Amino acid sequence: MTKDTYTPPEVWEWDSKNGGKFANINKPTAGATHDKELPRGKHPLQLYSLGTPNGMKVTILLEELLALGHEGAEYDAFLINIGEGDQFGSDFVGINPNSKIPALLDVSTNPPTRIFESGAIMVYLAEKFGELLPTEPSERAECMSWLFWQMGSAPFLGGGFGHFYAYAPEKFEYPINRFAMEVKRQLDVLDKNLNSRQYLCGDDYNISDIAVCSWYGMLVLKNAYNAAKFLDVASYKNVIRWAEDIAKRPAFKRGTRVNRAPSGPDDNAIVERHDASDLD
Repeated sequence: MTKDTYTPPEVWEWDSKNGGKFANINKPTAGATHDKELPRGKHPLQLYSLGTPNGMKVTILLEELLALGHEGAEYDAFLINIGEGDQFGSDFVGINPNSKIPALLDVSTNPPTRIFESGAIMVYLAEKFGELLPTEPSERAECMSWLFWQMGSAPFLGGGFGHFYAYAPEKFEYPINRFAMEVKRQLDVLDKNLNSRQYLCGDDYNISDIAVCSWYGMLVLKNAYNAAKFLDVASYKNVIRWAEDIAKRPAFKRGTRVNRAPSGPDDNAIVERHDASDLD
């Protein structure tokens, strides 16, 4: 066996010292690791999340709903610090057994309704308030297709390309090349679709735009993973135009500022969301 060759064992065993930025929180088992009670605010929706692309999807949608006048979309946002393992606390696991952000509790229902997985939360909220999700069958199908495209595609961007390019303890050519090729293919899918459309589904902005822009819009506008040059994102002109248009929306701007990770030990880890003026 050469230095660059890996032969998988007959039975895989977990090595807790496998390296990488998130090695301290990754493990092959599910469930709570400690007892921890989650805080509760006073608004109808209780959000437990972090300002990652998946987390931003929900806060952007909530801000859009509030901008449309839906008082029932008022929410309290509590930060879940995934680097510290907050997602493995007992109360959080009670809402999301998969221990991933975001997780939402709708306390306006009796009993309260739990929703986990960002796509499920977005559909729940869009249906609850009758906004940003078409009702005409073919238009709804197009929206849902792009929403689920994002859900299936983003792991190749974040968990695949982002991990091996930015977070792995060593740089390995094969996985970086493999995932870079797939991310560029995905950007080309978007670019070709947006060549003849203002938004992903046509003339109207909807939850699919929010979901996809949270990942791919941030990739092309914010140099995610410090990979803009490597991926030549500037060549995807239609994606950039679309992302810039969405990023100008006041609700989008507000939604990206909720549940940012604290920069120091004295920062308040709880961001209580009252109304749109709080985040102007």
